[in-house]
Amino acid sequence: MKSRRDFLQKLTLSAVSIPLMPAYGTKSFAAYAGESYQGTMLRVAIMGLGSYGTRVADAMKDSKKAKLVGVVSGTPSKVKEWQSKYGIPEKNCYNYENFDAIKDNPDIDAVYIITPNGLHHDQTLRVAKAGKHVICEKPMGINAKECREMVEACRKANVKLLVGYRMRLEPNTLEIVRMRKDGELGKIMFFQGLSGFRIGDPTQWRLDKKLAGGGAMMDIGIYAVNGSRYMVGEDPVWVTAQETKTDPVKFKDGVDETIQFQFGFPSGAVASCLSTYSMNNLDRFFLNGEKGFAELHPATGYGPIKGRTHKGELNKPHVTHQTLQMDRMAEIILEGKEPELPLDGEEGLKDLIIIDAIYKAVKSGKKETIEI
Repeated sequence: MKSRRDFLQKLTLSAVSIPLMPAYGTKSFAAYAGESYQGTMLRVAIMGLGSYGTRVADAMKDSKKAKLVGVVSGTPSKVKEWQSKYGIPEKNCYNYENFDAIKDNPDIDAVYIITPNGLHHDQTLRVAKAGKHVICEKPMGINAKECREMVEACRKANVKLLVGYRMRLEPNTLEIVRMRKDGELGKIMFFQGLSGFRIGDPTQWRLDKKLAGGGAMMDIGIYAVNGSRYMVGEDPVWVTAQETKTDPVKFKDGVDETIQFQFGFPSGAVASCLSTYSMNNLDRFFLNGEKGFAELHPATGYGPIKGRTHKGELNKPHVTHQTLQMDRMAEIILEGKEPELPLDGEEGLKDLIIIDAIYKAVKSGKKETIEI
């Protein structure tokens, strides 16, 4: 298995087959399909035309409020392929050297950055300077310092900075959040987040410290970090962490293979999480409260997401995550709407503050304070 994209794709293909029609929240497929939208569309250029960029582009074919209109890529052959496949005009095609000129293109509203982690910071600053809204894949940057600069650049440019937190829009996930908020689980006591798979090709960018910013934590582990926050409903205040490395040739210095980490939250709740590149079958969230529990397994794949609680199975309709994400982001940017769980750059910054603390705890062997 080569990457997290492959891992999440495998989860999708191995899950029970359900029609992949997009749906909002608890609305039925029929209700969503029957809705019409005559308003302004968010016009998006995708930067980075790899496998996930393709997944987003394909999902946007079903979007009601967002459409693909441009591309940014360093590979001319991919640009030509996308022009043909998605009907993208030549004037909306850029490479990594000239995309600053996008500022003079009134037909593009936002740029979705889907490139290696180590490139997000500089690319976000350039897109913001060009006056376009930024959608950035997670992790937003490779450390909190970068993320603060990204947030500030977008604030100064008066553009939105959103992060591709698709799971924060997933219906079964949001049902658990609702149950927690409504007190149906009682006082939250414990969260467990398991995120991992066996990574393949040792030459890929995800195992390059400069491009990835780390290893498994910066790829699959961020799901457990972010998930702990929206499942518990709080930000952690301390962390302890332990790293295990069995293959120092494949996982070079600064590229983590496996990290176990534990959080403490202001309410007294605790979390136990694992991030790894060396074990399969790890995609599970478990939330335990004084009155009940909730579980997602798989918790972060492309779907269908499966869940259950002490009240029974969760059966919200499957959502094409990227279709829903792009429509929701269009509402945020164009209509000023706010999602149930925020998707903004401040959330991306919080995750990197936490990840910085995890790496610090690995090195110190001590409990480290998290200051968000």
